[in-house]
Amino acid sequence: MSLKDRITDDMKTAMRAKDTQRLGTIRMLQSEMKNKEVNERIALEDAHIIAIVEKMIKQRKDSITQFEAGGRQDLADNEKAELAVLSVYMPAALSDEEVAAAVKAAVAEAGATGPQDMGKVMAIVKAKLAGRADMTAVSGLVKKALTGA
Repeated sequence: MSLKDRITDDMKTAMRAKDTQRLGTIRMLQSEMKNKEVNERIALEDAHIIAIVEKMIKQRKDSITQFEAGGRQDLADNEKAELAVLSVYMPAALSDEEVAAAVKAAVAEAGATGPQDMGKVMAIVKAKLAGRADMTAVSGLVKKALTGA
């Protein structure tokens, strides 16, 4: 079953269960998916959907930080609930060891010798780890591997 079909089935289940929080979040996700399909005139594949979900999760995390800093715990709790629903659609996260091994393999594959090769290495790593690792942390690991620090 494709990720798109799974999301549609989950929406139907949420409707039947009258789970308004979950239903609203899934509808928001489907809206983003439809926008991408219409704007880019493509049929979404799982990789595209994962990228959309990843972007939405990042937005929720940023919002939670801002709402908690502003003393709006009610809004932060709402964002946390949305984050929990969206996280279900992400592939299983890789362990730190697996990420480190992927970075090491990408450095070798790119033939990287220093920080000037960071872009080449990141392109390889991003293709392999998209949706399965925090790319900010991965970027730090790549930089560390290339500078020898």
